[in-house]
Amino acid sequence: MTKVVCRFLAVLASLTLQACGIPDMTTRTADVHLPDQFKAGPTDKSNSAIIKWNDFFEDENLLNLLETAVANNKDVNIMMQRISAAENEIQARRGAYLPFIRTGANAGGEKPGDYTFNGAVERNLPLAGNPFPTFVGDYQFGLTSTWELDIWRKLRNATEVAMLEYMATMEGKNFLITNLVADVAHSYYELVTLDNQLENLDQNIAIQQDALRIVKELQKFARADALAVKRYEAEVAKNQSKRYEIKQEIVVVENRINYLLGRTPQPIKRTSAGFLDLEPKLINTGIPSQLLLNRPDIRKAELDLAAAQLNIEVARAEFFPSFGIRAGVGFDAFAMKYLINTPESLAAYVAGELVAPLVNKNAIIANFKTANVKQVEAAFEYEKSIINAYVEVLNQISNIENTRKSFNLKKDQVDHLVKSIDISIQLFKSARTFYLDVLTTQRDALEAKRELIETKQKQVFAMVDLYKSLGGGWR
Repeated sequence: MTKVVCRFLAVLASLTLQACGIPDMTTRTADVHLPDQFKAGPTDKSNSAIIKWNDFFEDENLLNLLETAVANNKDVNIMMQRISAAENEIQARRGAYLPFIRTGANAGGEKPGDYTFNGAVERNLPLAGNPFPTFVGDYQFGLTSTWELDIWRKLRNATEVAMLEYMATMEGKNFLITNLVADVAHSYYELVTLDNQLENLDQNIAIQQDALRIVKELQKFARADALAVKRYEAEVAKNQSKRYEIKQEIVVVENRINYLLGRTPQPIKRTSAGFLDLEPKLINTGIPSQLLLNRPDIRKAELDLAAAQLNIEVARAEFFPSFGIRAGVGFDAFAMKYLINTPESLAAYVAGELVAPLVNKNAIIANFKTANVKQVEAAFEYEKSIINAYVEVLNQISNIENTRKSFNLKKDQVDHLVKSIDISIQLFKSARTFYLDVLTTQRDALEAKRELIETKQKQVFAMVDLYKSLGGGWR
């Protein structure tokens, strides 16, 4: 017995030496150093990213839309199925390094030719005093077992890879929800912006219609000509046409929101009044290193990198010999009536199996090289996700500050132009200015108010985007 063990170990050592030809490959360690803070000044570690989306947003109509979107969005539901598939993969790989036990039965028979070796032997063998039967049956049933011993941790590493991929899929779902919350919020505030643009246009049309009435009255007293009337009529018609353009944009945005909510088109309830007075929520950015914990895309890239690193070890183990055990126990007889006779029909076997790649390792080498390439790729993806997150936050911090200043200046501009409309009309009535000055002032006021509303939209968008860039919206 000792000699058998020694010979087995010698064979195992010999086959293991065959794996010494593993090609050298270079892996990559992710190396990104983030600054200590986003901008100069006092550092505050409080971070708005940890606030849940249903606590961050305050508009009740928006909160209802977000709740529906997170529950019904088709992309989220598709991702949930992928998560289930990843969970099943863990179960499958976990079972791979446990023994497989099967039960089965088979039946068959054979009649060898008389002039074959088996036929010649059987014709001269008596069976219980009787001639050997012409047709020999073979009936079996019992249990069989196979078990690959995971001596190189190939199967257990593959299971850990599946677990990492499952966790990465979960982070992918979180990132999808982050984007979904931001997309719904964007579309909602875009819809509110369009409502305010339509209201602004209607107010301007009313002012121009009133000016048109004045021009017509002045024409009766020869204080205005037909050209002024026609120019005002054309201006009113142009702005009335724009109303339908805005209405069409409203329909498109409403349908986009319904699509994100995973439902067919229907009216969207929203709060449009007081939009220009809306003050964006103050957001605490924390410190850059918190992005590694709060951003789902960075966490996913980190898990993908860990899985790729472990996949190299799985591919490396293919170069080494694998050891398996096969065993079985059951009944075997040439006739059904003898099948369950014990101990005569009782049969059993046990065998060990040692297999190692020897010649033509091209597929194994290619898989190993591919695993190394994917590890390097995953490291670059991880580095890219960190840099991208940092840049996004910096952009939105600057965006919030600049849109705030721009909004304040545009608000002053609108206030001055609104006052100038009344002044220009009074001057026109007293024949101290031309109708073109009145018309130009009204146009400037309309355009300035439109830009003011768009700037408020950008200001709100910057708030939403900074919240998203910090990693908020998935909790």
